[in-house]
Amino acid sequence: MHARLLLLLLTGAWPVVPALAGDPDAFLAGTTKSCIECNLAGASLSEHDFQRVKLDRANLEKADLAGSSLFRATLTGANLKGAKLRKANLNLIDAKGGDLAGADMSEALLYEADFSGANLAGANLRAARLGRARFNQANLVGATLAGADLREARLAGARLSGADMRGVTLDGVSLREMDLHGIDFTLADMVEVNLTDADLKGAQLAGVNLYGANLHGADLRGGRPA
Repeated sequence: MHARLLLLLLTGAWPVVPALAGDPDAFLAGTTKSCIECNLAGASLSEHDFQRVKLDRANLEKADLAGSSLFRATLTGANLKGAKLRKANLNLIDAKGGDLAGADMSEALLYEADFSGANLAGANLRAARLGRARFNQANLVGATLAGADLREARLAGARLSGADMRGVTLDGVSLREMDLHGIDFTLADMVEVNLTDADLKGAQLAGVNLYGANLHGADLRGGRPA
């Protein structure tokens, strides 16, 4: 027995114990802040305090979290398809790789939220506060971002086809080499935006503020000028 223990210590070959899913009842009772891989699909959780909770890989499909605070919560790989998050406090959440397709985050607070690699296709982010949020490699196809504040957000590699960007604030954002063809940017603020080599064919730019923007190499064919 001692020889086996010594061998494990020397090799680091400890047996791998699979992680257990969290206890939804304990989580909802407030006795734990961790509910990893919990099934909370369709749960009514509006106006709750879930600050700093751990909901990685949890199933929150169509859950109602409207007006709740998930400040600094971790939701990596979580399923939030169709979830209601209107006016929720999602500042500094970590939702990398999450599925938020069709989720309603209108008017939500999302400062420095991390959606890297997440699926936000068809999500509603109307008038959301997204300053310095990360959308690297995220899927925002068909998402509504009208009136949203995305100042200094990171969008490298994000897909925006069919997104509604009317009245959006993108000051200081890099959209370098991005596919933005046909997108409606009407009345958007794009001060000092980097649009180097961006594809803006057919984009609607009426009333857009492009002061200080870098349009070097951008393709504006068929676009409606600001």
